[in-house]
Amino acid sequence: MFKKKKILSLILTLLFVFSLAACTTNKNTENKNTNENTISETKYPLTIKDSYNREIKLDKEPERIISLAPNITETIYAIGKDNKLVGRTDFCDYPQKVKEVTSIGGLQDPNIEKIVELKPDIVIASTHFKRDVLKKLEDLGIKVAVLYGAEDFEGAYNTIKSVGKLLNSNKKATETIKNMKNKVDGVIKKVAGKPTPSVYYVVSFGKTGDFTPGKDTFIDKSITMAGGNNSASDAVEWKYSLEKLLEKNPDIVICSKYFNTKDSFKSTNGYKDLSAVKNNKLFEIDNNMLDRQGPRLADGLEALAKIIHPEAFK
Repeated sequence: MFKKKKILSLILTLLFVFSLAACTTNKNTENKNTNENTISETKYPLTIKDSYNREIKLDKEPERIISLAPNITETIYAIGKDNKLVGRTDFCDYPQKVKEVTSIGGLQDPNIEKIVELKPDIVIASTHFKRDVLKKLEDLGIKVAVLYGAEDFEGAYNTIKSVGKLLNSNKKATETIKNMKNKVDGVIKKVAGKPTPSVYYVVSFGKTGDFTPGKDTFIDKSITMAGGNNSASDAVEWKYSLEKLLEKNPDIVICSKYFNTKDSFKSTNGYKDLSAVKNNKLFEIDNNMLDRQGPRLADGLEALAKIIHPEAFK
């Protein structure tokens, strides 16, 4: 009799535990769904402050958008508002279909007349945008929002969020940021506890020296996050000499895809004597993924980590 009571008590306890777990799971699911559903649409008229601390007022959702920066253009595509994009710069080259959109010239010297012709509801600029160009556009009655953040992942997230709010794509912007964060977390976990080889990241090189990131730059931080150690952390103003490089003799060298090819680097006197070159540890990366503070930033970090720790991604 005692054993039956004991068994019955145990069964009731287990039922209570499972019931509690089910309630907790349902509650978490409800909270998750509630959070996703509470991402509201932008309400117009809208007033926001841009990165120049200027108030931007929009009476309605923009139907005609001009982007004056590659990261803004990539963000517009990522959040599903590319059908509203009527103008972009010569440097906005991703995704491939953006080349079908009318170009208004360079980042710092856009064609003002062309911008006027396109009749934009909003022009969105970012870093490298000149104040005198802003004044010219404002004098012509064209609304301009300058959006950029700190040169780190949080800065990129904030910019994407701001663009999403401005263009009434808050949900897609939130999804984009979430996907980026998940990828970043995944990279960090995969390289955690692994050895940290010395890495030399060179944007361009030549007789006047190398253009390479030093300490506290975004690339420097990315190399660390990807499980490496920036061998040029002592670089000043992105300048580095061949003599210093030969002295450091890094384990890995990563070249910019758009400025130097591996072939030209490894065939140049001095550089070809590096251990990384001799040991086939010379790589090339699409640096636009890391240079542009946009949605591909997490992809750039992953590409960097795959070069430094390929074994972690098998």
